[in-house]
Amino acid sequence: MFKILVADDHPLFREAICSVISDGFPGSTVLESADLDSTVVIAQQHDDLDLILLDLNMPGMNGLTGLISLRNELPDIPTVIVSAEEDKHIVLQAITYGAVGFITKSLPRPQMREAIGQILDGNVYLPADIIRTQRTAPNKREDAQIDPSLLQALTRKQLQVLEHMAKGESNKQIAYNLDIAETTVKAHVSAILRKLGVHNRVQAILSTSDIDFSDYLRR
Repeated sequence: MFKILVADDHPLFREAICSVISDGFPGSTVLESADLDSTVVIAQQHDDLDLILLDLNMPGMNGLTGLISLRNELPDIPTVIVSAEEDKHIVLQAITYGAVGFITKSLPRPQMREAIGQILDGNVYLPADIIRTQRTAPNKREDAQIDPSLLQALTRKQLQVLEHMAKGESNKQIAYNLDIAETTVKAHVSAILRKLGVHNRVQAILSTSDIDFSDYLRR
């Protein structure tokens, strides 16, 4: 059904995530690599890849530098970072550099399967606990924080959609919870990104993570 490349230098974790894919997406083809160079080679040999699950700390990566290199070489293949790292700033940088999601290795198997499915459906994924991660000291402004005044440009429905996005919900979940069509959710998401001046869904989520939506929804 899908062709997915699992790039990680730890055999036990590769085996575990391959099992998650096999159980959750029967019939899928799973390829494996253990360093950045072999990941690039395999991906170039399989231009029909649906997804690359990329370990942040395997040989050749040098942190996010490896992600940048991979995106430069293979810009059309969606890449998700899979890492034990849970620092909000690292997550934001990964998204800025082109990752379509960030999955923590501590995620239970059912949630990991759900995360991969969400990404394969064309959505981005970010665990809600990372969004709620302890922020920097109050006197230190976060570079990625949205100016709250930009939220004033959003309609009430767009604010509701953004609030559900911030909970890590997919378009389908948001449509169900707000009792609107999924196509309407997609239209709202596009408008939200444009009005907030961000490039993708996860940047919007991260940049509004300190916002108290109730303050804006009471207006």
